[in-house]
Amino acid sequence: MTSDEHTRARRAFLQAALVLGTLAVGRVLFPSGAAETGGSHRTRPSAPRTAGADPPAGAGRPATAGGPDGHRLRPMAGETSRSGPGASPPHPDVAFTLSTDRREIFLTFDDGPHPRHTPDILRILHRHDARATFFVIGENAVAFPDLLRDIADEGHAVANHTWTHPQLTTLPPGDVRSELGRTSSLLEEVLGSAPDLARAPYGAWDDPSLSICNDLGMSPVGWAVDSQDWTTPGADFIADTVLSEIGPGAIVLSHDGGGERTQTVQALEWYLPRLLDDGFRPIRIEP
Repeated sequence: MTSDEHTRARRAFLQAALVLGTLAVGRVLFPSGAAETGGSHRTRPSAPRTAGADPPAGAGRPATAGGPDGHRLRPMAGETSRSGPGASPPHPDVAFTLSTDRREIFLTFDDGPHPRHTPDILRILHRHDARATFFVIGENAVAFPDLLRDIADEGHAVANHTWTHPQLTTLPPGDVRSELGRTSSLLEEVLGSAPDLARAPYGAWDDPSLSICNDLGMSPVGWAVDSQDWTTPGADFIADTVLSEIGPGAIVLSHDGGGERTQTVQALEWYLPRLLDDGFRPIRIEP
């Protein structure tokens, strides 16, 4: 081999090694599922995503602090599985997992209440004596106030998910305050107390919207496990996603409104008893 051939061969070898090294680092820094919740991760078949699907969203009587069905928020930055249109980097002031020394988990349902899907989810939760947190949209809540009472009467938390589900980071401060404040006022009128939890549509918070959220007496909540039910990938896929990514302290994102949620109901029916069999205890979130 000539000197030039030897040089070219060595250069090609080094370039290949650099590519492989970069890919290896990427797998370490950005593992599949993004959320480090302590659960095992399995490779799942890719599912078709609905174009323009509405992603994350998310009701209340506040639970008694330290009570058997509640938990106090402890924000842990960076532990979230972001997805969907409008996704933004996790904000350090938003809770994605909650510190716990037990196998407690936090099921959340966004975009309701819905006259069919919300009662179905409540029945499943009641059957298994599980608690959850419902992040409701004001314009849905004003249409179905009895469902708000049903959620609260079952021991679940009712939280704020804005009035019309806009992306808060695109709005002027006055509109952000109106979206959150109007919903809080409605929940206080119906349930007798204002909500103390809020979730931004698409999980998108910025400093101005968080400041308004705090002014209104609410703690911001994200999620660590995205069930991906908003993509309508099938009940099996939703259930497998939750079961494979769950871990103690994980906040799980699902939806009881905002679209056809039959798959969400079917998935919950399947994975909830398995979570209980594995020793997990679904409880509501408290600020």
